[in-house]
Amino acid sequence: MKQIFLVSFIFLIISGCANKEADKRAQLEQLKKEHDKLTETILKLEKELTPDNVVSSASVSVETIRKITFEHYIEVQGRIDGNQNIAVNPRNQGGMVTKILVHEGETVTKGQVLAELDAEVLRQQLIDLQNKLAFATDIYNRQKSLWDQQIGSEVQFLKAKNDVETIRNGIATLDEQIKMSVIASPINGTIEEIPIKVGQLTSPASPLPAFRIINFSTAKALADVGEAYSAKVNTGDQVKVFLPDLNQEFTEKVTFASKYINPTNRTFLVEAHLHQPNITFRANMIAVLRILDYTNPAAIAIQQSYIQNSRDDGQFVFVVAEENGKKIARKRSVTPRVSYNGLTEIVNGLSEGDKIITAGYKDLYNGQQIDY
Repeated sequence: MKQIFLVSFIFLIISGCANKEADKRAQLEQLKKEHDKLTETILKLEKELTPDNVVSSASVSVETIRKITFEHYIEVQGRIDGNQNIAVNPRNQGGMVTKILVHEGETVTKGQVLAELDAEVLRQQLIDLQNKLAFATDIYNRQKSLWDQQIGSEVQFLKAKNDVETIRNGIATLDEQIKMSVIASPINGTIEEIPIKVGQLTSPASPLPAFRIINFSTAKALADVGEAYSAKVNTGDQVKVFLPDLNQEFTEKVTFASKYINPTNRTFLVEAHLHQPNITFRANMIAVLRILDYTNPAAIAIQQSYIQNSRDDGQFVFVVAEENGKKIARKRSVTPRVSYNGLTEIVNGLSEGDKIITAGYKDLYNGQQIDY
């Protein structure tokens, strides 16, 4: 008996929920009918209040198209460097640094000694050879005197002469090695970096240079350009170099475009020598390079934002058409070529003298009357 009562109670709850859902659906349908009726009434009243000879027009802004010079640039971030940026190490031998004779920021000349290395062992060897040379020279002089008197053998005379020449050659070699126990500047420039310290060992194979010298008498801008532009960038191309830290821009020429693609990042190196004597450049200063890769001196170019897209019409703009003495907005399909800095070159669809709608075009429809 209890089970029958429980089942009946659950059935009543479900029936009540179903009835409530049905009521909501009926209410929704009624509201939709009322909405459609109100919309129909509103449209009827608007038509009655608007005379037949009055057509509402949209207010827009218009610009007449003129041909301009359109330029497209490849923009990459690079850096500034000296035309001579040299890492200096000992030439043919290493050793312990005993003296550093310059400081960072100092101007140096080619051949100037920058640091001295420990060469005490070489100097001791030189003293020994000089003593041996004195002894060998004395023996040679004695043998020569005897030989001049036809006394003694020729072999003894030639051996004494050879000993003198051998020792002299050894002394000359040691002299060169002692001269190379200093680190000298290979160029005129400025000391930018001195990683070494007194007492430190250095050699030609050291991973860090002993000195870094930069000559900024002629500076250059360098940048790594993507492989995709390898056919568009060549030596002699115009390049605009912008220095954001100095807020200055100037126009130069590409002086070097590498034919080597870096396999790691798929880029190639581009350089432009800078002829700006009044600018103080610094190594690794940020430089933005804008390389000219396309120009059209008589192009039809419009703001990129004027171009609209639709599934049916593709890319189009609104232009002004004169029809029956009225100004009408008409869609005009266009074919863009390339865009740069907010401008897009149009190769088909627009002509010089056309009036393009530049403001208010978002809410226009084809054939709508306009005023401006």
